[in-house]
Amino acid sequence: MRKRTTTVVALLAIGVLAVSVGCVTKKVYRKDQEQTDTRMKGVESGVEQNERRVGDLRKETDTRISEVKGTAEKAVEIGSAAMNKAQDAEKLARGKVLWTVTLSDDRVKFSFDQDAVPSEAAMDLDDLSAKVKSMDKTVYLEIEGHTDNIGSDDYNMQLGEKRAKAVMTYLNEKDGLPLHAMSVISYGKSKPVADNKTKQGRAQNRRVVIRVLE
Repeated sequence: MRKRTTTVVALLAIGVLAVSVGCVTKKVYRKDQEQTDTRMKGVESGVEQNERRVGDLRKETDTRISEVKGTAEKAVEIGSAAMNKAQDAEKLARGKVLWTVTLSDDRVKFSFDQDAVPSEAAMDLDDLSAKVKSMDKTVYLEIEGHTDNIGSDDYNMQLGEKRAKAVMTYLNEKDGLPLHAMSVISYGKSKPVADNKTKQGRAQNRRVVIRVLE
């Protein structure tokens, strides 16, 4: 009887031990799983951060490429303009002034801050074109834009250039003179011919000068 009791106790002890081991094993498994999940989340977060960094780097690279491209195009534009001015200067150096036509604001009214060719200037420009076409030799026209001293240097340089270009466009589109035989330059307010302190003097300084050269 005592032997049976001992056997039953032993079996119960083995059962309790198995259950305990099973519980411990499950707890260890769950802990390992949680640690694995945590590591996976960390890896996924790191991957997302790297992807964002790569995307930001790609955007920054594209922006810098665009900036460099824009700078290169601007440099080409400036170089082209400088070359054109050098060629114009060479033509002027070889040429002799045959005559000059001046469209000044005291007679030909340019509207304030406008570059359109005034109707009063049409007759003078048409007469100039007819005379040029009647010549038996090739001539070159230098068209200068001048302003009074009201406004900044940059503003007047741009305004003088716009008015000179408007005259060149008229001579080309209305009278048929070739563009390659004309050039435009702006002196802004740097070359006044009258006193800017008076209204009449400022009107004389607002002018477009056309020089006809051999």
